[in-house]
Amino acid sequence: MIKDIVLLGSTGSIGTQTLDVCEKHGIRPLALSCGKNAELLERQARRYRPDTVCIADESLYGGLKQSLSDTGIKVTAGRDALCELAETECDRVVNAVVGFAGLYPTVAALKAGRTLALANKESLVAGGDLVTGLAHEKGRIIPIDSEHSAIFQCLQGSAGNKIKKILLTASGGPFYGYTFEQLKAVTVADALKHPTWAMGRKITIDSATLMNKGLELIEAVRLFDVTADQVEVVVHRQSVLHSAIEYEDGSVIGQLGPADMRIPIQYALTYPERYETPSASLSLFEVGTLTFGKADESVFICLAAAKRAVKLGGTACAAVNGANEAAVSLFLDGKISFDSIGRLVMDTLDNVGYSAETTLDTIEQTDKAAREYVFANA
Repeated sequence: MIKDIVLLGSTGSIGTQTLDVCEKHGIRPLALSCGKNAELLERQARRYRPDTVCIADESLYGGLKQSLSDTGIKVTAGRDALCELAETECDRVVNAVVGFAGLYPTVAALKAGRTLALANKESLVAGGDLVTGLAHEKGRIIPIDSEHSAIFQCLQGSAGNKIKKILLTASGGPFYGYTFEQLKAVTVADALKHPTWAMGRKITIDSATLMNKGLELIEAVRLFDVTADQVEVVVHRQSVLHSAIEYEDGSVIGQLGPADMRIPIQYALTYPERYETPSASLSLFEVGTLTFGKADESVFICLAAAKRAVKLGGTACAAVNGANEAAVSLFLDGKISFDSIGRLVMDTLDNVGYSAETTLDTIEQTDKAAREYVFANA
């Protein structure tokens, strides 16, 4: 059983649920961080008493330091400080930072040889070979995403047998079955109503466009050393089968459970051991029926763009990721329509150059160019 963690992104959905798991099993957070939610970070600091807290937004540093001045907790700020936390010697570094910003602490943690429980999709999507190379050479990644945790669990005891296919399940979001014309009328409020999961705003929009599944497809390629053609996206509205793998002999092994992120979070913390979770048990009698369908990539263009990007390789995935982050921010601000997100992501892939070499510099350059293209062409 692990004794301590560093939790990056503690105020988000994954972060708060990670703290639930820690509290249940007596795991101590040595350090906590967040982007901007200083009030919640202060409450967490007072409750869990970490040695250090870090806030990414440096303009909030003074206020947070003052509010915690009576606690003896060290307060830091900025990206460099966040990366220093990721290097801390501990049993697990949990990266639940949202967006491209999560790449930097991922690289720092792996360079330091840490075991990284990873919920930040963009680390693998944008980081590509840079991140997987570091994981193989120095550190280790245990996935937190429910789908990749499911695949990881299905591979336990595989005895080295090869994967024929990954069945990557998707809830389909609130607009599964819509035509492209119907997507034009979607509002921000509509898009934030996810049928299954309670998540942050950005990832909820990604689920509605199926970009979340596109990012997860790229992650699966990186994590499990398969090709894009070996990953089949399966729409499964009940969110009970969290993903499955097919072996070469035709056997399909899947991982089922309730739609509760505390289960994959806990497994990433306690692997290879399993402990009781706060989650309710799955009743197949109550579920009754499991259904499966295909995602229409002509409607959900983001999924098609992600699949195309991972086949292109290099920093093409960083271009798609940066374009999507920019487009989602514009949609949430009411500046573009919902259907424009996919168009802008695909147009970015067509018009922004990318590099075959994946270094932090080339990744950053591609990400910046993609965002600039979206803001200029929205």
